[in-house]
Amino acid sequence: MTSKNTPQIRNRRTKWAVPVALIVLSLIPVIAGAARLTELTGGANVTPQNARFFASPIPVVTHIVTVTVYSLLGAFQFAPTLRRVSPPRRGRQSWHQMAGRILVPAGLLAGLSGLWMSMFYALPEGDGEALLVLRLIFGSAMVASIIMGLFAIRRRDYATHGAWMTRAYAIALGAGTQAFVFLSWMLVAGPTDEATRAVLMGASWVINLAVAEYFIQRRRRSTGRFHEEPRASRRRREFSST
Repeated sequence: MTSKNTPQIRNRRTKWAVPVALIVLSLIPVIAGAARLTELTGGANVTPQNARFFASPIPVVTHIVTVTVYSLLGAFQFAPTLRRVSPPRRGRQSWHQMAGRILVPAGLLAGLSGLWMSMFYALPEGDGEALLVLRLIFGSAMVASIIMGLFAIRRRDYATHGAWMTRAYAIALGAGTQAFVFLSWMLVAGPTDEATRAVLMGASWVINLAVAEYFIQRRRRSTGRFHEEPRASRRRREFSST
């Protein structure tokens, strides 16, 4: 009996491997954001590093809260058992759809608040114009991806919807990847300068998007392989409908 259940248990664990990995990656920015909220609400001393947040706390608080919701809740959208778009019964929504109604505004607020901070907060020490441009590019790309995903789902193009939402989520998790990339660099090469910091952060976003694109294309190939209609049967169907 144990041998019969082993493949099922292994398959179940495999299905949840991606959401768990995404949650682990999300914990880095989530913990950092919680520390920043504690600093803002706990009466911490104002320093040159945090003065911009105390001077205008609403954007950073909005960003932290929405990124936390978006990254943690969004990870479960990649669980196959929860990703069914069509509701199980007429008039009822699936978990994926209900979560999406929370994730879309959360993702848009996270991206827009991040853009606001990039444009109007003073640049912290170690950041430069190059990193500012990268933040504006990838922040805009995240917002645009969510909007494109919304357009796709309105026309019931589920594959395109999933692709755009995956890209947006990959950009949102850039901070988690950046922590690993920076740690690896510092262990090998030591501290970073302004130019290196911009390159490493940009590379982290590119890594996330490359991984996302790999899974998007793999899913498309798999879907096409199992659902592509043979040419002969398509011709018969078109002929019979005329």
